[in-house]
Amino acid sequence: MRNLGDMQLADLRIFTEPQQGATYGQLLAVAQRAEQLGFGAFFRSDHYLAMGGNDGLPGPTDSWVTLGGIARETSTIRLGTLVTSMTFRYPGPLAVSVAQVDEMSGGRVELGLGAGWYGEEHEAYGIPFPPLGERFERLEEQLEIITGMWSTPAGELFDSPGGHYPVTASPGLPKPVQTPLPIVIGGGGPKKTPALAARFASEYNTPFVPLEFFTAQRERVGGACETIDRDPATMTYSAALVVCCGADEREVERRAAAIGRDPAELRENGAAGTPEEVASTIRAWAEAGAERIYLQVLDLADLDHLDLVADEVAPLVA
Repeated sequence: MRNLGDMQLADLRIFTEPQQGATYGQLLAVAQRAEQLGFGAFFRSDHYLAMGGNDGLPGPTDSWVTLGGIARETSTIRLGTLVTSMTFRYPGPLAVSVAQVDEMSGGRVELGLGAGWYGEEHEAYGIPFPPLGERFERLEEQLEIITGMWSTPAGELFDSPGGHYPVTASPGLPKPVQTPLPIVIGGGGPKKTPALAARFASEYNTPFVPLEFFTAQRERVGGACETIDRDPATMTYSAALVVCCGADEREVERRAAAIGRDPAELRENGAAGTPEEVASTIRAWAEAGAERIYLQVLDLADLDHLDLVADEVAPLVA
């Protein structure tokens, strides 16, 4: 088993927020550069409305349409969502879409799935937004249906009577290339989220939280695994951090200004500063048990930023 703190470039993943304004071409360029540099994965959010006063121009892109295109124009990098909102899609069609993109990629897809939280985007695009309790009910049922469809042997039928999404005599086709296809579940809920992760996920992710919260949540997920007689060591634990790296302080300030953030705030809450500072932050998370780090890249036009992280940060955390 690898020692805590031993992290390679492949354990660093690039995570984008295209609802803030990005074209397919920009996302493809980031994914291809990340692949060339040896990052482990290219992930994107699943949102339809910009946040934080951003105008969102030229507009959002659909996550699974985008990943399908990128799957055909890359060859090795893993692809996924952090996370798909279950409110956006019915479980059957989502199972079809994800399985198809997995085939298009040659088996490189991971499905991050969550309950959804951004009410304004549901209003803006005419999507129902049930109360939180119902959303978790629906999330659990979607996970049961999606994994049930994928695991049903070809030639047999899958049923899921009752609930919010009754399914009758489904062939559960197509099947993903991967068996099983990795599922990522994340969030900060103290009970329901760890329980769902223990049942369905290969990876548990905490996005943009203090290190102490990650440690506590990691223990909760491990406890939930033990409750159902699952070895906690079979779960991959990951975290997401905003990255803002510069060769010197001037470059740090320039990159922070480009995304409308303060360098001091980014240093406190993300992975920011010189390569040595960013590497020190990543090492601290690895030593706390984060086996994988999603680096949230907010300026998608700045491909040199990816080069700097790969060339100067990654060797310091290996």
